[in-house]
Order: sequence, then C-alpha cells, then structure tokens
Amino acid sequence: MDTDEKVPILREGFLVKRGHIVHNWKARWFVLTPDKLLYYKYEGGKRDSCQRGKILLKDSVITCPFLEYENRPLVFKLQTKHGVDHFLEACSREGRDEWAGDITAAVNKLQATDGGTLIQKDPAESCLHNINLSKVLDSMYDVHSGMKLSNHVEQGSTYSNCFSGSAVVDWLVFSQLALTRVEAVTLASALLEEGFLRTVGLRSVEALRTAALSQQFIDDSTALYGFSDSLKKRGSVKSERSMSAVELSGKVIKRGYLLKQGHKRKNWKVRLFVLRSEPDFLHYYDPTKDDISPVGGFSLRGCLISSLDDNGVPSGVKGNIQGNLFKIITKSNTHYFIQAPTHQEKMDWIDAIREQT
Repeated sequence: MDTDEKVPILREGFLVKRGHIVHNWKARWFVLTPDKLLYYKYEGGKRDSCQRGKILLKDSVITCPFLEYENRPLVFKLQTKHGVDHFLEACSREGRDEWAGDITAAVNKLQATDGGTLIQKDPAESCLHNINLSKVLDSMYDVHSGMKLSNHVEQGSTYSNCFSGSAVVDWLVFSQLALTRVEAVTLASALLEEGFLRTVGLRSVEALRTAALSQQFIDDSTALYGFSDSLKKRGSVKSERSMSAVELSGKVIKRGYLLKQGHKRKNWKVRLFVLRSEPDFLHYYDPTKDDISPVGGFSLRGCLISSLDDNGVPSGVKGNIQGNLFKIITKSNTHYFIQAPTHQEKMDWIDAIREQT
C-alpha cells in the first residue's frame, strides 16, 4: 500500500488513535515516512485514498510506554514541536516498541540533518511556541464565540460546514490569539499542519500542495477550510455473547489488527484479534472501546480455515473487497470472513490458527 508521493515508507500498518476533540479511539492506517507520520481511514477492506491527517516529526518527543490509560497498556505518546499530544495504540508490546523505535530513529535523523546548519526561523513562527493549539481549537469550536460554519460555493460546487481562510484570520485577530494577520496565517498554518483544520475545495488544496510550510494557509475569502474529523457519536456496540473466564484463560499465541465482515450488516471493521491456546479460542475486540472484554469469539475445535482467492470477490464477501482474505467456518457452521493487511500476515494467521485446530 503506497502513498501517492514517491516518498520512502519506513513502516506502515494499523494503530488506534485517540481523537483530539472527542476523545474516542479510532483505528487508522499509519504510514511512517522520513519526516512525517501520515494516517488514513481504512474502509471497505482498503486504505482510503484521502489522507486524514499528518504529524510532522521534526522536534517531536516520544513517550513509550505511556501508561496513563489503564485499559490501554500498549499506548505510546507522540508530542509535536507545537506541544500537541497524539496518543497511539499498537496491537502488541512488540508492535508498540517497534513503532516507537522507528519514529524515534526518524526524529533523531531529522535533528542530525539540522546539525551544523543555521536554520532561518520565520519571525512569525516564534509567536507559536507558547501557544497551545488544542486550546485554540477548543475556542474555535465554542458555540457562542467560535468560528461560524456555513455553506460556501466554489467554482459551481457547494461545500457545507466550512469557513473561508480570511474568516479564520479575522477570528484569530479579533480573539487576540494573534496580533497581526501575518501571525494569524502562521497560526492557522500550524493548525492545518497538525491536522486540526482541513482543506475544503480546490483553492486551499492547491495552496497546501505548493506553498512553503508557513504559507500553507491562505488569507482569502475564496479559500475554504473546515474542522478535521466528523464529530458523529458512535453507536454502541452490543456484545455478541458473554464470554466465560475459561475461554480467556489460555496462553496468548498471536495478536493483531485484522478486518472482519459483520454478520448482520456485512460491513467491514478493524478488530483486534487474539489467538489463545489451551483452551484454543480466537477472540476479537473493538479497538475503539475501552472495554477489555471481547465483542466476539469462538472455539477453534472443529474449525475449518481456508485462504480465499485473490482474483475477484469471493462468494459470501459483500462489497468490492479483494485480496488477503481468509475464511473460518466454526463447528456450528458460522462463517467468518477476515482480511489481513498483507499477504504475509494472512499466511501467518492461517498457519497459527491451523496449529490450534
């Protein structure tokens, strides 16, 4: 799975990320490059082509392990140079340490590259060092005094729930978060860079692609922006059945993020799968929930597991889902369709499960 630009990929895979505004957890596909960590939505069995956000690594600080989430011991924290905290959860202790190690190596390499060279600082950027971007964002969201969302038309297309670049600059200056319009543009560029704001429509997207770092945001009434990530509340997920303590008492053989097709709605969701032996069970958890109980699972005794053909959509699979699929049929004839992110991971899971059946 490649990024659109020809940039070296140092590591990629699923991590679960805590949201900035609503502190819920969502599985995202992360791609580590030499200077940034990109993340994408992963739906319909494939990575969404639209990037959800990016975290610039220069001058970032990693805390691993980060143990303040009692039910999430596999979290590490990445704090950017603007003081924004990103909380990321891996599927295993080894995975967490490998991700943190690779990110730390990338950060150290960026600092080594800067060594011995005089870096010209944008004078407007110095005003950002004491500003908490999360608090700026909270103020922008304020129902009474924050940014007003409305519909805008650009080149014949109507965009909803957005605002213009000049409206953001007006608001930052009016709210005394920036002294001048130049400072406000630098602050808005930092919000964009951290993934708190997103580009809407053609004008702002083009500016982001071509501009220098401090001019990513345009002070213009025709350039449109919006808040990142929808704030829709997630529906509650009911447990498919209660688990007995015995089922969960086995030795953990393998853990990892896989996609599973739902039994009723047939939609695909990222689940944390845990394979246990003695007794031999495969359980799956909803990584967006703090609940430490599985949402489903089954005994591997009498199960049939088979790799599905990568050519075309296999029978029983809904949607245009292809590649790295396998199927498990339980003793009670329940069919589970599962997709791994890579062919190697699919084969590793099939081998590990077969050893327990």
